[in-house]
Amino acid sequence: MLIIRQITSVLFLFLSTFGYSQSLQTNLSDTTTEPKVYQRTLKLMGSRFDLTVVAENQEKGNEYLDLAISEISRIEKLISSWDPLSQTSAINRNAGLKPVKVDLELFQLIERALKVSNLTQGAFDISYASMDRIWKFDGSVTEMPPMETIKQSVAKVGCQNIILDRDNQTVFLKNKGMKIGFGAIGKGYAADKTKALLVEQGVKSGIINASGDLNAWGTKPNGKDWMVAIVNPLNKSKVFSWLPVKNQSVVTSGNYEKYIILNGERYSHIIDPRTGYPSKGILSATIFTQNAELADALATSIFVMGVETGLDFINQLKGVECIIVDQDNKVMTSKNIALKEIEKQSR
Repeated sequence: MLIIRQITSVLFLFLSTFGYSQSLQTNLSDTTTEPKVYQRTLKLMGSRFDLTVVAENQEKGNEYLDLAISEISRIEKLISSWDPLSQTSAINRNAGLKPVKVDLELFQLIERALKVSNLTQGAFDISYASMDRIWKFDGSVTEMPPMETIKQSVAKVGCQNIILDRDNQTVFLKNKGMKIGFGAIGKGYAADKTKALLVEQGVKSGIINASGDLNAWGTKPNGKDWMVAIVNPLNKSKVFSWLPVKNQSVVTSGNYEKYIILNGERYSHIIDPRTGYPSKGILSATIFTQNAELADALATSIFVMGVETGLDFINQLKGVECIIVDQDNKVMTSKNIALKEIEKQSR
């Protein structure tokens, strides 16, 4: 399970911080009704968010961006395990003690997370937050911890011990010391909810990019598709391929910035919640599907499953595709992805 994610394999080259600044300077006095791109970059949920909307003028653009920020902040207050006032924190405090009544929104999010856990046979598990932090990726770990220590580190992990009572809308963690966390789906969920709110308000095109958990809809003002570039994890200035994003989500997880080398093998900071061992064999995994919440969870799961099992798993899911870069920097795709050569694809 991914503890701290570094998600930078997908470069969204249609926007940048510099482009955002120019947009503000150019459009401050704009009173036309010709649609333009309006952007804002800021830190939310402890991560960088790049928010993009297409609107007829600056006033509308700012209104939509403010609305997006409010929605993301609302979600953070609901799901944050760091906020002692959140319902998620209340669930964790009462582990082994009593069920906690929660909002329907949070209940359903947990319900969906458990379904993904079952689908992935435990490769994804929101109770990963119960894991003992025995792995450090700052260079201080130079040898494999004892097997028993690794085994004990996941003793409190197990989605089967998350008890949901639909009638009473409560969540109960059976064992003391258990915790749940939404680090592997929270930003994707926020991207989905924010997009849905903006669409409801009439925003016909935009992008919510939550540190690589991206949900895009509509097109650029010129009618062209939003484009993403899949970059080389070992050299971010090199692009493997361009892909259009048409009303879908793209999420990438990578291990090329946080990892350790033990006995000549490279281990990711993404930990298998079933075994306690770091995952290996994959540098980055990019998931394409309809919603960022699911893509978020699957990107994490692919790392834990490994290349062969991960590809086979994705190929069995309808409406889901992936691109994997393995430890040898080889690019592999699920069966329905057609990569475009960079020299043949313009922005």
